[in-house]
Amino acid sequence: MTLTTDTVPYGADWSPQGTILLTNNIGPIQQISDTGGPLQQLTHLALDRGQTQHGWPSLLPGGQAFLFVAGPSPQRILIQSLSSGESQDLGLVGASPRYVNSGQLLYVQDGNLMAVGFDPIKFQLAGTPQPVVQGVMQLTNGGAQYSVSATGSLAYIPGSAAGTNRHLVWVSRSGSEQILPVPPHTYVYPRVSPDGRQLAVSFRDQNSQTWLYDFGRDSLTRLTFSGTENEMPVWTRDGKRLVHISNQDGRVNIYWQAADGSGGLERLTNTQETEVPSSFSPDGQLLAYVSINATTGYDIWILHMSDHKAEPFIKTPFTESAPRFSPDGRWLAYVSDESGRYEIYVQPYPGPGGKYQISTEGGSEPVWNPSGKELFYRSGDKMMAAEITTTPSFSVGKSKMLFQGSYTPTTGTFPFYDVSPDGQHFLMLKPTEQAGTAPTQINVVLNWFEELKQKVPVGTR
Repeated sequence: MTLTTDTVPYGADWSPQGTILLTNNIGPIQQISDTGGPLQQLTHLALDRGQTQHGWPSLLPGGQAFLFVAGPSPQRILIQSLSSGESQDLGLVGASPRYVNSGQLLYVQDGNLMAVGFDPIKFQLAGTPQPVVQGVMQLTNGGAQYSVSATGSLAYIPGSAAGTNRHLVWVSRSGSEQILPVPPHTYVYPRVSPDGRQLAVSFRDQNSQTWLYDFGRDSLTRLTFSGTENEMPVWTRDGKRLVHISNQDGRVNIYWQAADGSGGLERLTNTQETEVPSSFSPDGQLLAYVSINATTGYDIWILHMSDHKAEPFIKTPFTESAPRFSPDGRWLAYVSDESGRYEIYVQPYPGPGGKYQISTEGGSEPVWNPSGKELFYRSGDKMMAAEITTTPSFSVGKSKMLFQGSYTPTTGTFPFYDVSPDGQHFLMLKPTEQAGTAPTQINVVLNWFEELKQKVPVGTR
């Protein structure tokens, strides 16, 4: 029986009242009856605080409240009442929270299973969080590989915070690799400069900042310093500036600054929504970006750089994201879930005209070949290429796989890779060998509650 076509990579839980809590990889927590029916939204994104996704719902005993995680960075643990709809930040940073019958709240932080006393009636913590199991496998989306039974047995896959540290690596169209000579780090959103001499890349730590890598000197230089969330860079067409998100003034909006580090941040948008830059038109006069609001979710907007005025381009109840102008500026590629899963589409800009579906078996992270003759995207762990013809009319050929590998996937829809100016190489993120090691065993600890009570007593609640 199919209840919904929404994917649930960020967790799900089944209540004793016969409802299932679930989430997509971007957006709020929703619930659906286990006998079928419409989805009902439970949580609301605090967009003014940079929340663009909620995940890992976990019901408390009785099914009247649930824990969940708000992100993307850092991931904070919240609790919400199903009756009142009110949520509360518990002041914990981590993923995969669960309450256990011995009286503790469990969660995973940097590959360690943490525990703290918790009152599930008053929603109050008791004591200081303590690590109780070290080396628990944690996926790139934060999900932790552990489970606890009602009678006190613990099962977990040993490992680490998978994909936290990554290599920057060039990959050819045939799949051969060349790792860049810089240490692995928490890299996200690599963007190659138009002349191919530099790379803008963000470090996703507790304070996310953007750095520049010089290919000629093999050196990294920090670019951003203000605020705690400066990432998702986009080069201007002349390579002299970078736009990116920043929360230096509180809300997550779009800013830009000189690529040589001179001067400070200049704000380009000023709204209550979270806004994420994606692509410039060839003449540099238009910026395609995503605006995230509580009503219609992810929508595609266009910012006019001459006067900083913005207008919606695609605004529907579905998720439309990761817009990319074609090299000739006449088309816009983007991701949409209107079919029930993410697929790649192309639509004429500024219109009129209908849209063309590019991918057929799921797709995300669209990037044009600078030649304009191909559109790249990812489908699972495959790098795909679709042949595109735009003159005299638009046509698309059958997509083909270029290479396949365990490169870090995006945590949303925006590309976690970029393409060289000649369209022959891909700058990918590759998990370190330790993080990418396949699991070979599951550890089971019987009567674990007795050990847990000794490490994290709850008598002081």
